[in-house]
Amino acid sequence: MTARQLLERLAGAIDADQAGDLRAVVQYDLSEPAHQVIEAGVVRTVEGPAEAPDVTLTLVDDDLIALFEGRLAPSVAFLSGRLRIAGDVVLAQRLVDLLDIERLAQEAGSPPVGASADASADG
Repeated sequence: MTARQLLERLAGAIDADQAGDLRAVVQYDLSEPAHQVIEAGVVRTVEGPAEAPDVTLTLVDDDLIALFEGRLAPSVAFLSGRLRIAGDVVLAQRLVDLLDIERLAQEAGSPPVGASADASADG
């Protein structure tokens, strides 16, 4: 899965009830910049940079995928310099809480992170 494909799948993995009336623009500075517009639980992904993002996340594509698949902790990415955040840091933290990792894995057609090979060996 590419970073762009992941961003497209995020729309189906956001908890709309928890998002409530959130309105935000999130810029992703990746190999192919894109941004997302979030309005009342609806996420729309747009190619290219946003004019006035509320928060900008800068990282390499593989790290974005690892973050959203749960293989890279946001705090580790940030503290190690693999993730740079400009703008509303509280919004960036809130986005993590809005994401349903299991639903994202279903959208991608893969098992959720934490569902190891050990689980399949039990059957």
